Amino acid sequence: MPVPNRNGLKITQLDVKDVRFPTSLEGHGSDALHTDPNYSCAYVTITTENGKQGFGLTFTCGRGTEVIVLIIRSLKRFVVDKNAADIYADFAGFWRTITNDSQMRWIGPEKGAIHLAVAAIINSLWDLWARLENKPLWRLLVDMEPEELVSTIDFRYITDVITKEEATQLLKEKRAGKDDRVEYLIKNGYPAYTTQVGWMGYSDELVNELCKKYLSLGFTYFKVKVGRNFEDDYRRCSAVRKAIGPNNYLMVDANQAWSVDEAIEWMKKLSPLKIKWIEEPTSPDDVLGHATIAKALAPYDIGVATGEMCANRVMFKQFLQSGGMQYCQIDSARIGGINEILSVYLMAEKLNVKVCPHAGGVGLCEMVQHLQFWDYASLSGTAQGRLIEYVDQQHEHFCDPCVVENAKYLAPKMPGYSTQFLPGTVEKFAYPNGSEWQRMFKEGIMPLPDEAELVNA
Repeated sequence: MPVPNRNGLKITQLDVKDVRFPTSLEGHGSDALHTDPNYSCAYVTITTENGKQGFGLTFTCGRGTEVIVLIIRSLKRFVVDKNAADIYADFAGFWRTITNDSQMRWIGPEKGAIHLAVAAIINSLWDLWARLENKPLWRLLVDMEPEELVSTIDFRYITDVITKEEATQLLKEKRAGKDDRVEYLIKNGYPAYTTQVGWMGYSDELVNELCKKYLSLGFTYFKVKVGRNFEDDYRRCSAVRKAIGPNNYLMVDANQAWSVDEAIEWMKKLSPLKIKWIEEPTSPDDVLGHATIAKALAPYDIGVATGEMCANRVMFKQFLQSGGMQYCQIDSARIGGINEILSVYLMAEKLNVKVCPHAGGVGLCEMVQHLQFWDYASLSGTAQGRLIEYVDQQHEHFCDPCVVENAKYLAPKMPGYSTQFLPGTVEKFAYPNGSEWQRMFKEGIMPLPDEAELVNA
């Protein structure tokens, strides 16, 4: 697939908005550590001189989004006045440039707030590319020749696990049957699990009601938040197990609440409930701690899932090498956009670890479906034991929302990365001046922003 023609593709504008939704009001998204999240994002729009646009975002939980917005503005100089076709012609080189500025890399490097900002920009560039080709992002990736796709990836720091040549060969080996797999995805979709039943802030009555709802929608995999109080966890997980029956699957997520020893003991006590995996049992940076937990829980047939807050491909490399994850949970906005995410998929495939993406926050379900569809068609060739997380929130704000039927993601059809907000969403929910936020401040429903949060007002 050739790079788009350069004519008219000079990027003339990069705009970024702080967009927040008041999910804390009803306990949506609540877990052991994130007790009152307002699901939010830094929302990027890039515009070329011929009027083409790309949309990208990075997920946040409310406060702190203003920091990501400021960093994105600091990174504009790497994008504005560049020709998009030139970026795509050397995408790996561009990615290294925007992540490797000799001064700004000090506040990373390739991690934390600066990497979240990079992800939003990179996601907008991929969205633009897919729109230029008039394809959904997953088809853009599937239709690339192995050499072309691999050329978008910066392999620095990971060649001890996989090289460009090995990655290219992996993709070439999976070309047989690719068209059939694409047709299968279009016809059948991709399996999903739900976290919607398991938020920690939900009442027992609501959890039971939601279990019935999602069972009726065809779901067989359910995830519950744990980690604050064992007796409460056991009661809540037991209620979900009873509601979903003995033959469906139950996963739990501690969101980094425990020490290594705590995680092992807590999960041993929960093991009679037939737990498929424990997600983020301890610090997201503790590679060896996760490996210790995984080894201790293997006799109980409990796997370890992690990755939603894994900082970059180097950390993923170590998790994959050490046995610290049996389920690799890439996040579409945590590390540096699609380029870096592709490298994680390739390492996971070589090391035989299943990828089950993290999703649920603003736009995450919309984005990760594209990545997992590409993986099925072009790399792993299977959905066996693999799932996409599904949370039924904020989809109504997108022009191309994900569609889940009978517990399966249906293949996106519209061009792009499914990241464009509907007209009016930004005007209502931009923080702090959007009309909905102004109304909630006036009525005392939400607290007024603090001084730091007013920086982008």
